[in-house]
Amino acid sequence: MNIWTVDEFEKFIAAEDKPASKLAFEILFWTGMRSGELLALTPADILPDKSIVINKSFTRLDGKDIVSPPKTPKGNRTVTIPEFLYNEIYEYMNSVYEIQADERIFYFTKHHLNTEMKRCAEIAGVKNIRVHDIRHSHASMLIEKGYNILIISERLGHENVETTLNTYGHLYPNKHRELADELENMRPEID
Repeated sequence: MNIWTVDEFEKFIAAEDKPASKLAFEILFWTGMRSGELLALTPADILPDKSIVINKSFTRLDGKDIVSPPKTPKGNRTVTIPEFLYNEIYEYMNSVYEIQADERIFYFTKHHLNTEMKRCAEIAGVKNIRVHDIRHSHASMLIEKGYNILIISERLGHENVETTLNTYGHLYPNKHRELADELENMRPEID
């Protein structure tokens, strides 16, 4: 599993000069959603409470655009987003000529995202990762920040917390040391 740190992502995103692609990568990194979920987003999915409703997925198969339900039942979820991202999404949607509430925000496919990632990673001088690895980057960032695994699992739309632990459990070894150090500090000094 390859991931980007926040610093690596910031270098990458600074190299992206296409507004739609830039926003797509911002959404992927700061929400952890799957690329198909991103590509199915419509203006109606962006809520005023600064959250995104994820209830469908997009793929192009044999030249046909297909919008279907998420990968799993728990894939139907609402993900909260930071204010800066909400503002960026609305600014972009307002720049798109007469986009309707039920129209896809992004007109491209995963192939475009792959091509742009490779191009911008090279320009930025960061390692090239897969589009899906942006999702791993988001989860890893949340784990590093100490968020509860249940919250991370719900945010990612995993069917159960075991899926999240099986995928990201290897990122927890340093957390065991941090826990032991905290316990050490909690014990009162004994003379």
